[in-house]
Amino acid sequence: MTKRFAAIDIGSNTFRMLIGETTATNHHTPWRTVYYTHRIIRLGEGLHHSGRLADAAMSRAMTAFAEFAEILSQHQVSAENTLAVATAAMREAANGVAFRDRVQTETGIAIRIIDGDSEACMSLSGAGAVLKPATRADMLLFDIGGGSTEFIRANNHHCRDAISTRMGVVRLVEAHLNSDPPSASDYQAMLAAANLHLADVEAHWGIVAPPRHLVGTAGTVTTLAATELDLCPYNADTINNHWMSLTAFESLRERLLSMDHTERQVIRTIEPGRADLIIAGLAIVETVLTRWGYAGMYVVDAGLLEGAWLEISHS
Repeated sequence: MTKRFAAIDIGSNTFRMLIGETTATNHHTPWRTVYYTHRIIRLGEGLHHSGRLADAAMSRAMTAFAEFAEILSQHQVSAENTLAVATAAMREAANGVAFRDRVQTETGIAIRIIDGDSEACMSLSGAGAVLKPATRADMLLFDIGGGSTEFIRANNHHCRDAISTRMGVVRLVEAHLNSDPPSASDYQAMLAAANLHLADVEAHWGIVAPPRHLVGTAGTVTTLAATELDLCPYNADTINNHWMSLTAFESLRERLLSMDHTERQVIRTIEPGRADLIIAGLAIVETVLTRWGYAGMYVVDAGLLEGAWLEISHS
C-alpha cells in the first residue's frame, strides 16, 4: 500500500516542497511525485550584515508557509508524515529559533533546524537516489545554497566526510556585487572569496586527491544546466545526470557576465529572483571546477529536499 509523505526544504534563498507517495522497488526513484512547488523567498536577505532575519524576509516566508500548510491539508498529508528542514539562514540568525516557533504557532508546520552535517547527509541521500551508479561510486557532491555550500565526499551511498562552508550565493552577492553588468573586479572578488572557502575544505580533507566525479545539486547548478540546454519548461528528469563540460560552462559564464540584470532576467530558464544570484553561482562553480581540475560536472536536481522526504518516509 502506498503512503503519502511531504518534505519542505527551507533554504536561505529558496523554499521547496515535495509531496510524494512511496513506490515499488523497481521504480526509477523511491517516490512518485504527487505535488511539487517552490518559492524564491530570500529568507537570508541582509543576514550577512545584521545577523538577524529581516522583517520583510519573514513576511515573505510566512506567506509561503501559509500556502504550504493549505496544500498539505488539501493533499491530506498529516503533520507526523511531514518533515520541514531549515538550513543556514534560520540556523545562524539570532531570531531563527523564535521564527521557527512562530511558524509552528501560526501554520502548524513544525520545522527542524538542521546543522551542516545533517544537511550534507540529506543532500547525499537525495542525490544518490537518482545518480547513475558509475558516478555515485566515487564523487564529490557540492550543494550551493543561499547561505552555505556543502561538500560531501562519497563512495556509493557512503558518506566519507562532509563539510559545510559559509559560502552562499546570497552572501556573495550582498558582499561583492556592486556593478551592473558585473565588473571584472566584482567577479574577481567573488572568485577570491570562494577560493578562501575551498582552502578551508582542503584543510579539512588533508593532502588527498579530489574524488573522481564532481556532482552539483540545488538551484544554481540546475539553473545553469537548464540555461545551457534552453530547457523550458523545466524537467528534472532531463537535468538529472546531465554532464556540463568545463568548455560549456565557460561559454555560459561569458554570456551571462556580459549581460546586465534585466537581460539575464529575460532568459526564460532563469526564474525571477535568480538573475543576480546566478553571478555568484558562476563564481562558486568556476572555483570548484578549476581549483580541483575537473573537466566538468554532473548535475542533479535531487538533493536536500528529496533526502528529507526519504528520511520521513523511511524509504
